[in-house]
Amino acid sequence: MFKGSIVALITPFKDGEIDRKSLKRLIEFHIENGTDAILVAGTTGESATLTFEEHEDLIKMAVDMAEGRIPIIAGTGANATHEAIELTKSAEKFGADASLQIVPYYNKPTQEGIYQHFKAIAEETNIPLILYNIPSRTGVDMLPETFARLYGDFPNIIGLKEATGKVSRVSEIINLTNNEVVILSGDDALTLPMMAVGAKGVISVANNIVPKDIAQMCKYALEGKFDKALEIHNRYWKLFKTLFIETNPIPVKTASYIMGLIDKLEFRLPLFYMNEKNLDTLKETLKWYKLID
Repeated sequence: MFKGSIVALITPFKDGEIDRKSLKRLIEFHIENGTDAILVAGTTGESATLTFEEHEDLIKMAVDMAEGRIPIIAGTGANATHEAIELTKSAEKFGADASLQIVPYYNKPTQEGIYQHFKAIAEETNIPLILYNIPSRTGVDMLPETFARLYGDFPNIIGLKEATGKVSRVSEIINLTNNEVVILSGDDALTLPMMAVGAKGVISVANNIVPKDIAQMCKYALEGKFDKALEIHNRYWKLFKTLFIETNPIPVKTASYIMGLIDKLEFRLPLFYMNEKNLDTLKETLKWYKLID
């Protein structure tokens, strides 16, 4: 279930609230274009700016709107273990298919602290858990040995979104676990290299605006058709880089608005609108790919 192209969905806002109409349109867009699963309330969904109630509402809305047509993964991680447990229990109650659990951020726990954090969540819930390692955001790196220990000890810990920027981590983790472990790229530019050595897919930012092609690239890679996958990877390399010229999700949300996928371009502080130079670069890139006129 959790392989291929999974979109790290943006969260549309309108006048300070979650924009239900645009959220519904986004979910339909991904179902129609072959996305394999939808992640809501992740980093790209501005989870850090959601209230606890909004976080729960967003997950419930997504599950209800999907109507079982596409798996919904709920971002329910937190840097307080009790909060992560509460959010994960809510996601389970609402019918989410899995939970994405970020390594606790800012606290900088030890490897044992990371283990105990995820142990507590795994013991309190039954929903499949995909852990999320992104040291550039959290300030601490969950080592492969720590993940392997968790994966071996708790059957509901099924995989890892790996965003260290190190392709070698895939091989390290597979050698410490098994070939069934669900490793997902956390970086569009590294999806194909990681899948070439055993990753199962990607939790993608670019998928927000080019879902059909990212899904096709992952499908080719899973089928071992790496020559065809490479064509798509190289075709979208420029887009992968442009979507990170400012902090994610600022460029991709801006692109989604320009393309008419959401009704209003609205961020929550401290995220802010793109500067003019970068905005021009983004528009030029979208025109180059014929995503806008």
